[in-house]
Amino acid sequence: MKACSTFKIITLFPEFFRSPLDSGLLGKAVQKGLIRIDLINLRDFSKDRHRRCDDYPYGGGSGMVLMAEPAMRALDAVKTTGATSVLTSPGGAPLSQTLVKELSAEDEICILCGNYEGIDQRVIDSRIDIEISVGDYILSGGEFAALVVIDAVSRYVPGFMSNSDSLREESFESDLLEYPHYTRPAVIGGMEVPGVLLNGNHGEIERWRLEKRIEKTGRTRPDLYRRFIKRKLLGE
Repeated sequence: MKACSTFKIITLFPEFFRSPLDSGLLGKAVQKGLIRIDLINLRDFSKDRHRRCDDYPYGGGSGMVLMAEPAMRALDAVKTTGATSVLTSPGGAPLSQTLVKELSAEDEICILCGNYEGIDQRVIDSRIDIEISVGDYILSGGEFAALVVIDAVSRYVPGFMSNSDSLREESFESDLLEYPHYTRPAVIGGMEVPGVLLNGNHGEIERWRLEKRIEKTGRTRPDLYRRFIKRKLLGE
């Protein structure tokens, strides 16, 4: 399966990414060359002598707005023809596993990190393919959301996961959350590992895990549960 392996991040704060990109699976993938991440400082594309990239909003209101021209120059300079341009924004489409899979099929993703009260709409209208939100809450900067997008998409790059089979059993696959996990010891504080996981019957284990996925999804994410039931009724 082809998967996106090149990310370009346009940000006011490139130093924000240094530790995450050196840590965990993401850091290992970068070190091995499985994925490439280019950090682009938005301020380098400002013509202001103070490298300013924000200004007051037309019409008044609180906060500042990212200016159009630096962002447009940055995107025009670094985005490869055919690459998908993303703006991290609370007003964007919710990031879902389905959207992650769609993004993973792209050759390159160029992410512009939103900040302050937002960005001049003309950038969105002329340069952005998709706005993405990682949840119904506000972050102090789009850099946090950009990391989420990169990590989620990178999991589909061959070699990123030590066990690619785990992708098929994770939460949100088939509209179900993941089943509960247990490891040694078998008993702790009077709490025992479910016996079915110890009997070696893989068929029974798979059925138990599916039951637990359905049970948990129905209890904590009724929206996903309804989608799961609908798909089953439609025979998908």
